[in-house]
Amino acid sequence: MAEKPRILNSSRDMIWSLLVLLVLVALVAISSRNCSVVGTRDSDADKIPPFNVNAALRADAAAMPFPIRQPALPSNWKPNSGTNGNAGPARVSTVGWITPTGYYLGLSQTGGTEADLLPLLNPNAEKEGALAGTGTRDIEGRRWVTYVAGDRLAPDEGVRKVWVADLGDVRIGLSGKATEADFTTLARETVKAPPLPSGR
Repeated sequence: MAEKPRILNSSRDMIWSLLVLLVLVALVAISSRNCSVVGTRDSDADKIPPFNVNAALRADAAAMPFPIRQPALPSNWKPNSGTNGNAGPARVSTVGWITPTGYYLGLSQTGGTEADLLPLLNPNAEKEGALAGTGTRDIEGRRWVTYVAGDRLAPDEGVRKVWVADLGDVRIGLSGKATEADFTTLARETVKAPPLPSGR
């Protein structure tokens, strides 16, 4: 069949040609995995390297001289890190998650004091500001002392917050830029969790 003369090409022919070209470009871009169809925090969460929070906490429970708790969190909390070290003169166990809202939230447990723990929970104090007390929360029958980095007394998302509770034989610290609801979930599940078996 002979090709149509250029004078017979209409704007409709041009639109169909462009649509076919756009579909081909989209298929190439998606297959190369260099772009995502929807830009959300979920696409970042999918790139979080796996971390075995259960094994980390059980190892700390066997080694640390204080009880370690493992909160039962929803499956959309992504464990991403863990470490152990010192808070002042005391040992400390820390693990962290990326919450469903896309922010990091860490859980630290220590036999040391709240004063020993606070500097560890605010690692970017020079940039974000010193911790200022914002009050208390009662969750699962435990009193949590709350702080925020800098001088904002009503912090928004994206501002570092710190919560600390004294459970008698252990101090629990939560730290991150997650939402108040995420902090409440982690605080509640940590208090509810029984101590893990220890090597002591």
